[in-house]
Amino acid sequence: MTKSEALTKVPAVTLGFWIIKILATTLGETGGDTVSMSWLGETTPTAGQGGLNGYLVGTAIFGVLLIALVWAQVRARVFNPWLYWATIIASTTAGTTLADFCTRSLGIGYPGGSLLLLGCVLGSLLVWYKATGSISVASIVSAREETFYWITITFSQTLGTALGDWFADSGLGYGGGAAVFGAALAVLAALYFRTGLSRVALFWAAFILTRPLGATVGDFLDKPVANGGLALSRPIATGVLLAAIVILIVVLPQRAGAHPGTPAPEPGPA
Repeated sequence: MTKSEALTKVPAVTLGFWIIKILATTLGETGGDTVSMSWLGETTPTAGQGGLNGYLVGTAIFGVLLIALVWAQVRARVFNPWLYWATIIASTTAGTTLADFCTRSLGIGYPGGSLLLLGCVLGSLLVWYKATGSISVASIVSAREETFYWITITFSQTLGTALGDWFADSGLGYGGGAAVFGAALAVLAALYFRTGLSRVALFWAAFILTRPLGATVGDFLDKPVANGGLALSRPIATGVLLAAIVILIVVLPQRAGAHPGTPAPEPGPA
């Protein structure tokens, strides 16, 4: 293992990375809804009667888990695929409940929530760039860069939930919303292979768009048939998605790597 591999604690960005990422974002939707809606009753007639907001409680639960995993990820000395993907899942479940709290409980709606969260993502990337001179994952070789990385990821996961719900509820439905975001990702893939556009910009655009794709697919799986969903059990759907992710982590090669098209940091002194 090279010095750069030892310090780069994010996985190589491959097709397998994107498959697991989309499954993780879908799991984040079904898992977050399982806690806030099914277990804490946010979609039942008695929602809020106990004085607790299910979206806020769910955000607190997943937020504590996310903070603990990010702390462990930053403290880790080498890339650990189980720790990395557990942190991604925690960020996407926390993003689901936080987005629902912002758009529904705070009453700012999907457009307002999406614009607010887009500003948070862009602001996080701007501060990261101003502080370190790069927002490429190849530059993540210290706790500072890694902290910026996870803050940006959490904002992007939250934005994706609000954006997915906005498109689905605008008349497209869950299937239509998934088709739109899937097509957008296909365009980004074409731009990656056929143009010289910034690989860093394309990476973050794709990373953000996988979240609303997962959100619409997750909602399609567990929302009522009358609303355009399949009405599958949220806990069961979550368990199946988690099992699929575990299998893929075991089967697919998992190694530390830099952003595609971006040179890895030069090995430094021992």
